[in-house]
Amino acid sequence: MDLNTRRIAEAWRAEVWRHPAVNVISAGKRCQEWISVILCFSLMAFNLIYLLANFHQGHTWSILLGIVAGILTADFASGFVHWGADTWGSVDLPIFGKAFIRPFREHHIDPTAITRHDFIETNGDNCMLTIVPLANMAYNFLTLSPAEIYHIYPLYCYLYALAIFVTLTNQIHKWSHTYFGLPRWVVFLQNCHIILPRKHHRIHHVSPHETYFCITTGWLNYPLEKLGFWRYLEDLIQGVTGEKPRSDDLKWAQKVK
Repeated sequence: MDLNTRRIAEAWRAEVWRHPAVNVISAGKRCQEWISVILCFSLMAFNLIYLLANFHQGHTWSILLGIVAGILTADFASGFVHWGADTWGSVDLPIFGKAFIRPFREHHIDPTAITRHDFIETNGDNCMLTIVPLANMAYNFLTLSPAEIYHIYPLYCYLYALAIFVTLTNQIHKWSHTYFGLPRWVVFLQNCHIILPRKHHRIHHVSPHETYFCITTGWLNYPLEKLGFWRYLEDLIQGVTGEKPRSDDLKWAQKVK
């Protein structure tokens, strides 16, 4: 973090200290996060048991393909959501701006704030997203015949990998900003680029934050950058709407300064 960014982050922390309500999580929200985490990881364990019980060697290659495809889908989804929230919209939008866009603006000002969130706060919302598909998978394991499960097994390996990596995206993102005290196995996964590496993610945090949006594994960042994928979308949207990319993000940084 350079000196200017550090000053902005310190100013933001001072603002939160003067106005604690900004950083308070309601009891209802906390309850939702706990319930989501418990349900999500329970369903993950249940589905894993049934996936292992229904494994057939004939599916080996389709399983591997499904897992890789699921991880890539999760990585792209993380990039698309991240790009959308970083690039468009305003903090002043009713409901949506405060609940969804503001955390992305704050993250550019104080990137390490996410490391001060506990496991439940970090992962609660993403766990909520995957409960329904995981529950549907569990229901099908209980109701479908073995022959039917055999035919859809590779698809379920894809969906299971997708659900796991969507669920863990915020946790992986948090680890990419954590420079001390990480478990060795997490550092190993980062060094092998199985999950988002710390050095890799730093590229995104160079102002004006216009590249390397994928934050699950980061596998798609380089090819999407070489294709100019995000710039093409931005030019298209700007041409249609007249809105300038990241204008609100720049205003937010100036406001904190």
